[in-house]
Amino acid sequence: MLRIAVKMLAGDRGKYAGLLFGIAFTSFLITFAASFFCGFMTRGFSLISDNPSADVWVMDPAVESVDQTINIPASALDRVRSVTGVQSAAPLALAVAEARLPQGRFQSFQLIGVDDATLAGVPMARRNSPVSLALRAPDAVLIDSGGSVGKLETPRFERDQWPHGGSHLAAPTRLLATGDEFLVNDHRVIVAGYANALPRFPPRPLLYTTLSNAVRILPPERHRLTFVLASAMSGTDPAMLARAIETQTGLRARTAAEFKEDTVRWNLVNSEDVGDVGAMLTLAMTVGFGMTAVLLYIFTTESLKQYAVLKAMGATSGLLLAMVFVQAGVCALIGTGLGLGMCGIAGPIVAAQGFPFRMMWFTPLLGSIMVLVVCALAALISARPVLKLEPAAVFAGRS
Repeated sequence: MLRIAVKMLAGDRGKYAGLLFGIAFTSFLITFAASFFCGFMTRGFSLISDNPSADVWVMDPAVESVDQTINIPASALDRVRSVTGVQSAAPLALAVAEARLPQGRFQSFQLIGVDDATLAGVPMARRNSPVSLALRAPDAVLIDSGGSVGKLETPRFERDQWPHGGSHLAAPTRLLATGDEFLVNDHRVIVAGYANALPRFPPRPLLYTTLSNAVRILPPERHRLTFVLASAMSGTDPAMLARAIETQTGLRARTAAEFKEDTVRWNLVNSEDVGDVGAMLTLAMTVGFGMTAVLLYIFTTESLKQYAVLKAMGATSGLLLAMVFVQAGVCALIGTGLGLGMCGIAGPIVAAQGFPFRMMWFTPLLGSIMVLVVCALAALISARPVLKLEPAAVFAGRS
């Protein structure tokens, strides 16, 4: 009987295709939205991921996210170094810097000041490379798009560069390259190369320089240090070390994993993009349920005569209900597979355009579960006329 239910479904090709399309669209949109959510959440702690050698991050007690920070006294560095179990500790400074690019355009950068001696804070992909070692030269900086597009541009021709005749905002441009110069707070800096940093969310251009250069370039502040990056001695548990640092210094200390969790939690509470993803999921569920429920209900009502024949032959209401759920289940299985396949194809294309797309292990599972919920609700609604079915009334043409 269940095989008959599948044949009945496949026999009406128009509604069968419509059901598959609706479910595939639902599966695609839910999985895509969840992957987008994972993408911007993981990009939110890219600064931490760029520095895997830092076992413990030390900061002001009020800091809850890598992007919402306040500076701490320079003496915090020596206080952290004095804690038993700390193998090394390096300073890291974060600031926002306004730069004037060679065509005269202003661009806001996140300036990251790294340790002069060890260059701790430079992305691991570049640390100790000839490019990063060039940071020790006066005025040298590393730049990165940070997930943004079209922000790191310089005029293609020298005649269009600032200050030849004023700004040239409409001049043809090219990407900034090694040796190019621009101004940060009226200080000349020279591009030593690209940092190969992980993309940020929200996207923003990044500028890496040594801490001594950062202090010289940036406006004077009482405190310039934002984080202390501590590495644990061999055999020392980072979590225990973090608690020891907190006890002895009065600062907040978090392991890299804990600080990532803090950043995700902060973004969940404060980021407007969480609401956008929720709206996308609600839209996907609503549209998917509407299409699936309507088409399955129409198919069921148009098949009442077949169900009446089966019931007259002795099929129970439970068996007819199972047939409706089998039809919905077959559509859910095939439609979910199609939707996940489309998401798997579209994902890399979207990610290549700079969008924060990251399909993690649970996103297909979430899409599948939500599609099953949609199809189960649609099957319950469609099963009502089948359960109320009276074969005599159907054959008499009154139903």
